[in-house]
Amino acid sequence: MNWTVAQRILGLLLMMFSVTMLPPLFFSVLFNDQSWLPFVQSFVLILLAGLVVWYPVRNRSKDLRLRDGFLIVASFWTVLGTAGALPLYLADMPAMSLTDAIFESMSGLTTTGATVLTGLDSLPKSILYYRSQLQWFGGMGIIVLAVAVLPMLGVGGMQLYRAETPGPVKDTKLTPRITETAKALWYVYLSFTLLCMGSYMLAGMPWFDALCHAFSTVAIGGFSTHDLSMGYFNSTAIDLVAIVFMILAGVNFSLHFFAWKSISIKHYVKDPEFRAYMFVLLIVSAITIVSLVALGTYTDADDSLIRGLFQAVSIATTTGFTTADYSAWPGALPVLLIFASFIGGCAGSTAGGIKVIRWLLIAKQGAREITRLVHPSAEIPVKLGANAVPFRVVDAVWGFFSVYIVVFGVMLLAMMSTGLDQVSAFSAVAATLNNLGPGLGEVANGFMTVSDTGKWIAIVGMLLGRLEIFTLLVLISPTFWRH
Repeated sequence: MNWTVAQRILGLLLMMFSVTMLPPLFFSVLFNDQSWLPFVQSFVLILLAGLVVWYPVRNRSKDLRLRDGFLIVASFWTVLGTAGALPLYLADMPAMSLTDAIFESMSGLTTTGATVLTGLDSLPKSILYYRSQLQWFGGMGIIVLAVAVLPMLGVGGMQLYRAETPGPVKDTKLTPRITETAKALWYVYLSFTLLCMGSYMLAGMPWFDALCHAFSTVAIGGFSTHDLSMGYFNSTAIDLVAIVFMILAGVNFSLHFFAWKSISIKHYVKDPEFRAYMFVLLIVSAITIVSLVALGTYTDADDSLIRGLFQAVSIATTTGFTTADYSAWPGALPVLLIFASFIGGCAGSTAGGIKVIRWLLIAKQGAREITRLVHPSAEIPVKLGANAVPFRVVDAVWGFFSVYIVVFGVMLLAMMSTGLDQVSAFSAVAATLNNLGPGLGEVANGFMTVSDTGKWIAIVGMLLGRLEIFTLLVLISPTFWRH
């Protein structure tokens, strides 16, 4: 284990992160909201902390190994989530405990979107912007951003990229060099953000709200500048813009890159995961809309259509925006939407959940086993499109699914032991482990009433979900630490 190299990179990344305190400082001055001091204090403290960590090992330079990448990614997300809580903790408004500040920061950075705040409409603009900015940086992964920058500082990045990029297939690069790959991903990400913001403004959203919601939408985060979330605007045009960009953000960003590069949509059509993703969204949306109409939840059919479609896409992609209190919808609809979040978006997207490609491989593996009952001697490969999937990938998917179920069960029992009822505990774990945000029962509108113990359990769930469980759990494996 290259401890000194890991320490050097962690220090560099902390110093880089300190710079993210400057944009909210600018907004504080712009809107004169009297909340500039916490960001100045946080900038200085985080910069000094990074300097203290980096300076003693500044001249150490060795090649990173894969296990170093896991250690750096896991430790940095933990440290970053804590450091990101500083301005929230130091601010007079909102007045937050350390646990609440870390919860809110971790929720933003992991793009979970769960919150412990109320009265968003009256909060300083700089705080509202900062929450959305956390989600934007967390959406693609600040480590991938660092991969594009750190080579200039003499640090290689492939190990970090493999440890950070979500999904079961991680070695497909868009360009021959990993630095160029990271840059390509961020160009696409930035372009989508600007396009989303412009679309919101054209639909009638004020520019500040458009900026913050574009950050949250493209990051599939769900933080809003208003207590009523997207429902505050009461605009069909804004809802439709959000639906389009939530769907796009849940797609593998590699497909967006190839579509932009070749000026063609053939990569979308040919990709089996994308087809499965759209199929899931279509089915969940159709069931939701038909149920709302059949049960007479809304008197206007148009309301059933727009609100049903919006909530289905928002929850299924793990964004977490709301235009209605879906937890109060009749029948099985609330649970159906929570279940949809277990699927989530595509690998290589900003979405949470188990990921569509894993469910697709599990379904194909199940179909293969049924065929084997009829033809026990047949050699039947699991295929995605025309390509056979290596057995190692299929095994990894089943391993992930098994560990996910165990982790979910343990977290569910832990949440219930804090006093939450079964529905609230189940949805709280689903909302954090799937990086979804809103749940059911006591956590339908936030985690304000959850105990500090429950919030720390949720924080662990957010980290596990964002790092796709294995990246974090590998650190407690004896094999990882064995020479």
